[in-house]
Amino acid sequence: MYRAMKKSNIFSKRNRVLIKELVKTDFKLRYQGSLLGVAWSVLKPLMLFIVMYLVFVKFLRFTDGTPSYPIVLLLGISVWGFVTEATSVGMQSIVSRGDLMRKINFPKYIIIISSVASSSIGLFINLAVVLVFAAFTGVSLTRFALLAPISILQLCVLVVGTSLILSALYVKYRDISHIWDVILQIVFYSMPIIYPLTLVSKSYPVIAKLMMLNPVAQIIQDLRHNLVAPSTVPTVWNVVNNFWIAIIPIVLTFVIFIVGVVYFRKNSKKFAEIV
Repeated sequence: MYRAMKKSNIFSKRNRVLIKELVKTDFKLRYQGSLLGVAWSVLKPLMLFIVMYLVFVKFLRFTDGTPSYPIVLLLGISVWGFVTEATSVGMQSIVSRGDLMRKINFPKYIIIISSVASSSIGLFINLAVVLVFAAFTGVSLTRFALLAPISILQLCVLVVGTSLILSALYVKYRDISHIWDVILQIVFYSMPIIYPLTLVSKSYPVIAKLMMLNPVAQIIQDLRHNLVAPSTVPTVWNVVNNFWIAIIPIVLTFVIFIVGVVYFRKNSKKFAEIV
């Protein structure tokens, strides 16, 4: 399964330079012609946060009642923004790089990795903004913050795996972009992003447990717990009492990644011809 990646050696100097240049190009093109430029990577989640906060927290009272909940909400929106952007851009990246593939012979998965890496720049900027807001509101980091890189790594593995599948499908079926938009909306409202998990677990504990088996929900809750509110944000580890059930979202992450690698590798030889 990984032989193709080993043969091409992603860590070779040539591939590292190619990934770096693609990331720089993707990031520049994303904000080309924009008045505010890179600032939009921060402004977009902040504006969405303000709308969500006013509607769901202030008006509909979707809150856990803690002072740190606005920061918890902002963190969830920032991570979800990365998931939607990275998978959507990754899905179209092979088609958008068709000219490059016909001119240069290189491992096609580099396009996916570079697109996700480009989106991750915005993620790290937003995480920094979250930490700044947290510091201003009196939220201090604990030892659990040391676990945050593990969650971010899992998130990147999940997004890369998903993007590999979507990009290979998109080459053949352009309708997949519309289907994916609908799926993203469904997944967004099925997870505790704009509402706290405790709001569900009080009345529907079984549904809360099922929600936490979603890898994205598990990662968002882990990041919220580790970076902002370890004492008030529940994670899959204390919502689901069974260890073997609790690791399902982690297992699913790597299953999606492996399926993505296999499916992408199987179809990548024909990309240049189809595109």
